[in-house]
Amino acid sequence: MIEIETAPRREVPAAILNGLKQKCPACGRGALYKKYLKVADLCPACGEELHHQRADDAPPYFTMVIVAHVVVAGVLLLEQAYAPPSWVHLTIWLPMVVIMSLWLLPRVKGALIGLQWALRMHGFGGMADEPPPLDPPQS
Repeated sequence: MIEIETAPRREVPAAILNGLKQKCPACGRGALYKKYLKVADLCPACGEELHHQRADDAPPYFTMVIVAHVVVAGVLLLEQAYAPPSWVHLTIWLPMVVIMSLWLLPRVKGALIGLQWALRMHGFGGMADEPPPLDPPQS
């Protein structure tokens, strides 16, 4: 009979919210980043290992989707309401894209790291995701 190890439950919404706040998903107190997007190896408050995270390309993708929806909706509404010249659109929307992207990216990455932590993905559960490699078949 196989014994299943029961680990304490991790609250997904709380972990995601802590990540959005750029705080440790485990305790919600320690800083998640040591630089703009560089994740700390350990939480300075509780010591939780954070180096397991594998956010990779997901945060920029989600950030682009969110920013594009907001900006395109704004462009369309402004164009329908006032039909301003192109320079007005450029003056408003180019800085908006840059500011929104730079503000949103670390928060989205934090939320994804919180989700990974809560779901015990990528080593956050104490085990590797990948099973050990199989021995090559003997001929």
